[in-house]
Parts: sequence; C-alpha cells; structure tokens
Amino acid sequence: MLPHAFHAYHTTVRTSMGATLYSLVYEMEAMMPLEVKISSIRVLMDAELEESEWAKLKFKLLNLINEKRLTTIYHHQLYQNRMAKAYNKKVRLRVFKEGYLVLKKILPTSGEDQSKWALNYEGPYMVKKDVFEGALILQDGWG
Repeated sequence: MLPHAFHAYHTTVRTSMGATLYSLVYEMEAMMPLEVKISSIRVLMDAELEESEWAKLKFKLLNLINEKRLTTIYHHQLYQNRMAKAYNKKVRLRVFKEGYLVLKKILPTSGEDQSKWALNYEGPYMVKKDVFEGALILQDGWG
C-alpha cells in the first residue's frame, strides 16, 4: 500500500504551495494509471498530435514552467506570512527598563544536563542598561 500512499501524497494539492509536488518536479500534472488503460480525452488528444505540433506544445509548456514556479513561490510566501501573523498574534511585546529584575535563559551546551528537570533560567539579574532594541546589559545579583 506504500506506493499508493506516496502517489496520493505527491499528487495532492498542497495548501502552502497551491500546487502538487509532482507538478513541481515534472512540470505536468500526474496522469492516473486508469487514464492510460481506458483512453481518456487527455490521452486521446496527446496521441492524435503530429510530431511538430507535439514539439510546439512541449515548447510552450517549457516556457510556462518558470511562471508556474514563480506563482508557487509567491503562494508559499503568502502562506508563510499568514502563519507568521497567526503565530505573532499571541506575542506580547515587553520593554525592560533600567532597574527591572529579569531571568536569563540558559542555553544548553554539549556535555551538560539537558533533561527536562535541568534548569532553564538563571538569575535574577538587574537591567543595567538597554543597549539597542532589546539587547540588555545585565548586572549580576541585586545591585
């Protein structure tokens, strides 16, 4: 069943891109195996084309590839902006002034305890100076 699952995954339109993965890789929409066995309109149209007409059609399709990819990139950027806006809606801006007490996040390094019971923050520290847009100089201890 795995090949069928992969086929379904690659031929389903992605909300984030507005296109299928298959169409982005192969520059055409996937044709179902049933369409090949029982001749569909699309297969019949392809079969009745002369070689020169087929070459002209393929050339036109190749020229449209960049346009389709650019449209997909634009759609993906819009999707990312929507997701960022939804995420940032819950973020509260905090301004730390001189004299505030704050905690400093401990960034784990290799070889240190990284279990869920390890400390995440250390402090308290007092804000000595706000250098630039949230960059703070902290003073150890209470002053």
